[in-house]
Amino acid sequence: MNLYSNKQRWKLALLIVAAVIVGITLWYSNYIADKIKNEERQKVELWSEAIQRRAKLVKFTQELFNELRDEERKKAEILRRAYKILDNPKDQSDLTFVTELIWSNTTIPVMIFDESGRKMLDKNLPEEKQNDQQYIDSLKIAIEEKGQIIEFDIASDKQYLYYNDSYIFEELQVVLNDLINSFISETVMNSASVPVILTDSSQSKVLRIGNVDQSSIDTPEKLQARIRSMAEQNDPIQLELPGQGVNYLFYEDSVILTQLKYYPVIQLILIGVFLLVAYLLFSTFRKAEQNQVWVGMAKETAHQLGTPLSSLMAWMSMLEAQGVEKSTMVELNKDVERLEMITDRFSKIGSKPDLKDLDMVEVLEESINYLRNRLSKQVTFTVDADERPIYAKVNKPLFSWVIENLTKNAVDAMGGKGTFNIHVFRLEDEVFVDVSDTGKGISKRSKKAVFEPGFTTKKRGWGLGLSLVKRIVENYHSGRIFVKRSEEGKGTTFRIILKD
Repeated sequence: MNLYSNKQRWKLALLIVAAVIVGITLWYSNYIADKIKNEERQKVELWSEAIQRRAKLVKFTQELFNELRDEERKKAEILRRAYKILDNPKDQSDLTFVTELIWSNTTIPVMIFDESGRKMLDKNLPEEKQNDQQYIDSLKIAIEEKGQIIEFDIASDKQYLYYNDSYIFEELQVVLNDLINSFISETVMNSASVPVILTDSSQSKVLRIGNVDQSSIDTPEKLQARIRSMAEQNDPIQLELPGQGVNYLFYEDSVILTQLKYYPVIQLILIGVFLLVAYLLFSTFRKAEQNQVWVGMAKETAHQLGTPLSSLMAWMSMLEAQGVEKSTMVELNKDVERLEMITDRFSKIGSKPDLKDLDMVEVLEESINYLRNRLSKQVTFTVDADERPIYAKVNKPLFSWVIENLTKNAVDAMGGKGTFNIHVFRLEDEVFVDVSDTGKGISKRSKKAVFEPGFTTKKRGWGLGLSLVKRIVENYHSGRIFVKRSEEGKGTTFRIILKD
């Protein structure tokens, strides 16, 4: 019977099922995330195409306005020539066409000044502003900044024709500016919840942001880090906006898509933590129940052994009185004392043991001497120590039980033939006991499992011996026991560490 093997098989099966469930969950989540990502990318691509087309439209409108401005300058030049002809007409000239040309200008504001800055003539100024010197001065300065001045000579005097954009052109310019702002604010920034950053050609100045926390780009370092992160996810879109040159639009996956990517992992982690906590709680309760069962069985065993042991002691007294051979009585007495020790061992399970400073070499030699006469004669038993005495705090009956179990397991592993050695030494404030045999050894995958209840390599074993050993060493002596060395076909060494 091998309970450990069955438990291991069940663990492996459950692990495989859990791995399959986790794998399917992650695969399906990634499948959904990739599908949404592709759909989101398609939307962004369509949206970017619309941006490009609208940008072309805005650019075309800007070019059209530039052409209108050039046309108005040409008209202003024609007006200058007309004024010059009108001021100095040739003899017999028909000035009707020139006059009509001048008066046909009903849209372009025109002002003519002499060299001293005195206004000679104006046309298409608002009636209420024609005599407003402050308005005229401010308009003159604005026209000078635009460079819309034409110089011409009349007689021997220089005169200057100032012309401004027509009122119709200015109104159209306002419409164009509104169109550009609308393009940037509505088209560029309305990105279906996708975080976007619009920068200039140097990628260092932010023109617009959409769905981006301002605090995440409030320094040049943060801005560069953010747009690098965006560029790693998606290539930036290059835009050419009127009057702004080449701009770059950076965008990244939406918050919903990002959350969807990490949601399954977080969910599995939370489930894993919940299952781990549940497992630890149930494991604690299970171990507590096992301890109660273990203690109860040990106490009951000690109680059951007490009655026949008392009877045996009475029978020994009778046999001794009848003159039975002394050597026989000595061996019977050893076995009765052994039964008393076993009863004492079981009675101590579940109780706080009485630990005493004992010479470990003496305790070990006493245990081995008893077993030497009752186990295979083809096994060589030795106990050696670096020094004598070596004291440690132990409970003699319980620790002898540890040595007995390790010894019997070693003899079984050697097939009743080989060498069994116990080496004792002290290192600082700890006492080390190395128990070695020349048996068949323990496989690497079984090293951690040898102390598990139910683990055994014997066909008829219950797998409780080493589990009991570990419990006595660690729970009752606050020590440690582990497999120090084991090689298949060459033997095993267990190490016990006790407090001095």
